[in-house]
Amino acid sequence: MALPAFIAQIKDARHSKRESVSQTMTAPDLTDEDYAALADFRNALRQFQAFSEDKATAQGLTPQQHQALLAIRGAQGRYPATVGFVADRLILKPHSATGLIDRLVALDLVERQPAPHDRRQTLLVLTPRARAVLAHLSATHREEIRRLKPLLATLLAQLDAV
Repeated sequence: MALPAFIAQIKDARHSKRESVSQTMTAPDLTDEDYAALADFRNALRQFQAFSEDKATAQGLTPQQHQALLAIRGAQGRYPATVGFVADRLILKPHSATGLIDRLVALDLVERQPAPHDRRQTLLVLTPRARAVLAHLSATHREEIRRLKPLLATLLAQLDAV
């Protein structure tokens, strides 16, 4: 899927979710078990987020910097890693993403390079230092996800029954 179509799909999903939330706010058909399952799932997500933030901080990164590095690396071979791409992936305004990328460039974690097929476009590339830090963080995160997998599968099954 092309990047613009992918981004449009994400934005459409966010918009339709906002509409469905406002439509379901008047439907009081949730049980105590439904609320418990939703609360437990949200708690598990928050625990993972806290884990991720702690690990990023231990590597000298802010959580947002870690997310940006991961987005850039995750785009490799699939999408052009641009400031706009990072803004969409991190749900930031373009000027906020630009500031974030400027700080990553200053930390020698990201380089800006002209796109080979369109020199008007600037691509973001991780430096060797960023690749090393990200490899360590990603391996740690993958292990934590593997540890949480049984819990998350149970919680998702509970939510599926909702």
